[in-house]
Amino acid sequence: MIAEYSSRLHHYQARFRMPKEQLELLKKESQTLENNLREILSLIDQIGVLKALLRDMRDSSHNYSWTTVGDILEEQDSPEVLDEEMSNLVHYVLKKLREDQVQMADYALKSAGASIIEEGTSESYINNKAKLYWHGIGFLNYEMPPDTILQPDVHPGKCWAFAGSKGHTLIKLARKIVPAAVTMEHISEKVSPSGDISSAPKEFSVYGITKKCDGEEIFLGQFIYNKTENTIQTFELQHKAPESLLCVKLTILSNWGHPKYTCLYRFRVHGVPSEDT
Repeated sequence: MIAEYSSRLHHYQARFRMPKEQLELLKKESQTLENNLREILSLIDQIGVLKALLRDMRDSSHNYSWTTVGDILEEQDSPEVLDEEMSNLVHYVLKKLREDQVQMADYALKSAGASIIEEGTSESYINNKAKLYWHGIGFLNYEMPPDTILQPDVHPGKCWAFAGSKGHTLIKLARKIVPAAVTMEHISEKVSPSGDISSAPKEFSVYGITKKCDGEEIFLGQFIYNKTENTIQTFELQHKAPESLLCVKLTILSNWGHPKYTCLYRFRVHGVPSEDT
């Protein structure tokens, strides 16, 4: 696979000397390469998450066999039993990975129709180190777009970053709702490749926006995401909106100490849908 990419990149380099009318084709093929590479990186991240969870579960239960409820738990040493235990452990971890702990509809979900309003959103953090180079020419950036926070696949590095500890984003929901709660999600220190999650958000506030996302701001609450607790934390709103809303503003007030940027993995909005869509 690497040899194939190398060959294609060499082909791209030669194309830089071609007429301008062929640059558009080069751009499309470069985008295809970028998408393929990101998919590979995503799969690598998923493998890392699974390995970390397996290690964590094995450390907490290495002295016991995984048996059905009511069976006597006792130490087992035979290879057959160990294989069965590992099989049960894998199925358990996979179930946990797929499980939605919140059990509430997410009206800020991109696949359901929600989106980010760029004009009301902080600029993304530019990390010059997150780039691939070919003969001194940078051709691929790793910055994730703001709508990354509206998607469910949470893996290390797949987050939207903005500079500093303060930022905001304006979200157009999938439909009008009366907001009732929000959920913030981040990765844990165990899963983080660096073992550090100081870029996680800490204090944040939520506002509802009236009219068609350009009206008055309605304060709905201020909260603290605790990085030492569950990675998925749901907060009931402190103030009720007087009407159904189509847009919500998330304002990050601080992070957990990272001096350069704050990284958001996923943000959800829950509530009661309005009859007026």
